[in-house]
Amino acid sequence: MTASNASTGKGPSSRSEGPSCGVDPLAGLRAADDPPWDVYLTGTVFLDIIFTGLETAPVRGTESWARGMGSSPGGVANMATALSRLGLRTSLAAAFGDDHYGEYCWDALEQGEGIDLSTSRKVPGWHSPVTVSMAYEGERTMVSHGHEPPPEVVFGQGGAPDCPPRARAAVASLTPGKQAPWVAQAASEGTRIFADVGWDDTGAWDLAGLADLAHCEAFLPNAEEAMRYTGADCPRAAAHALAEHVPLAVVTLGADGAYAVDRRTGESAAVPAIAVEALDPTGAGDVFVAGFVTGTLAGWPLADRLAFAGLTAALSVQEFGGSLSAPSWSEIGAWWRKVQSVAGQDPTALSRYAFLAGLVPEEQGDGSPWPLRRAVPTIGFGGST
Repeated sequence: MTASNASTGKGPSSRSEGPSCGVDPLAGLRAADDPPWDVYLTGTVFLDIIFTGLETAPVRGTESWARGMGSSPGGVANMATALSRLGLRTSLAAAFGDDHYGEYCWDALEQGEGIDLSTSRKVPGWHSPVTVSMAYEGERTMVSHGHEPPPEVVFGQGGAPDCPPRARAAVASLTPGKQAPWVAQAASEGTRIFADVGWDDTGAWDLAGLADLAHCEAFLPNAEEAMRYTGADCPRAAAHALAEHVPLAVVTLGADGAYAVDRRTGESAAVPAIAVEALDPTGAGDVFVAGFVTGTLAGWPLADRLAFAGLTAALSVQEFGGSLSAPSWSEIGAWWRKVQSVAGQDPTALSRYAFLAGLVPEEQGDGSPWPLRRAVPTIGFGGST
């Protein structure tokens, strides 16, 4: 199955829409005594500046001009934005600088994406971390700069907030050899913990070093990470090995899709990837996790969750940037309508996504295309201009 490429080649658009287009995937499950938030997460927010339309990689000693540019919150904001655009009530705890970059990121997340920042803090005298990303030939090169915030606001590592808010789920990024006290506390209060992991710079690749994994419901590493942590010689064997340590193991396989094992039910599922023209993979892993969390909280079958997560990730890599490219239900709906209209479409492949039929929003009545991205070319424009 293929997906349409909606990129214009002009860089991120400045058009805007509501975070989720009014779709609530948990509408049928909500009750009066529910936690106030569907998902809680914490981490570092960067200001991302994305240059697009580069013909080649920058060459030392020369000046390169990009055809497009966009600015957006990055880092943990990629995940928070992806969750919110899928209709989940999302709460983010992060430190924000008191510079213009921090103000911009705060406003973009709180006002633009509807993300709760009541547990976040603005840190006087601390400047925002910044990443400049240059996208070309389907890859990206990034340069980042930042300083550690004061210890009392190092979120997720024993700093503020002292008590995470009540939430159906939380997403944690596991760090070898370190524990985040909020993970155990949240799990003890019934929050379902979904975890990913980064590259182990120590080279140990020891599952025992991921102490917080014991509190997790699901673990979502990529294939290389999964095989290194388990010593397995293939991703599927790694997923089954990981399922001995966590109830639900999901291994992402890049262009080959994803494979999951649910220890509680004995079920396993494999879903192939959707073939797309990848422009920028930034944030695709975050979007995959957001899609999988959404399907899990909604109670979908395991294969549907994998398919949905893979679809949202595939849509994201067709556009530039991290949070810029996270799809909402409008993009998902536009894709679903388009693939159904493609002549000669494989009925079996199409049926894999039939669960979308009752979820996606209707096409706009005026026939205009869905606005695809929410970005501004510069943070220099204020409300008086």
